[in-house]
Amino acid sequence: MNEAFMREAIAMAVENVRTGRGGPFAALVVRDGEVVGRGTNRVTTTHDPTAHAEIVALREACRRLGVFHLTGCELYTSCEPCPMCLGAAYWARLERIYYAATRREAEAVGFIDAQLYEELCRAPGERRLPMVPLLAEEGRRPFEAWQACENRVDY
Repeated sequence: MNEAFMREAIAMAVENVRTGRGGPFAALVVRDGEVVGRGTNRVTTTHDPTAHAEIVALREACRRLGVFHLTGCELYTSCEPCPMCLGAAYWARLERIYYAATRREAEAVGFIDAQLYEELCRAPGERRLPMVPLLAEEGRRPFEAWQACENRVDY
C-alpha cells in the first residue's frame, strides 16, 4: 500500500474535472512500485461509455507491458469501482484494489452504481434491459471451434 499513489489518483481526478476532460475519477496500475498505467474518466470527451478511469488505466498497462493479464499489479483508484470496472479488474487478474471514495459517495453526487449492482443480481429475463436468448444451439458453434483450436491462447 502506497498513499502517494492514491494521492496521485485523487489529484488526477480533481484535475480531470477542472479541465473539463471527464468525470471525477482517476486510476493508476502499479507493478513493483512503478506506475505502468494511468487513466482518467473520458466518457463524455471520447463518447465512449466504457472509458472509465480504471478501464483506461488497465488498457494502458496492458499495452505498455504487452500482456493481457496484470498479475502482480495493483490498482489505485479514486473511487470504489463500478461493476464494469470491477469485472475488468477480475479479468485482468489484479492482485489488489485500493480505493478512496466509496460507491455510496459517488451515488450521492449522481452516479448510478447501485442500480447496476441490483440489476446484476436479477435473472436475465427480469432485468430492465431485456435479455432474450436467440439461436442458442447455433451459438454453441464458436465454443466448439474454440475447443478444437490447437493454437488458441487460453485466458
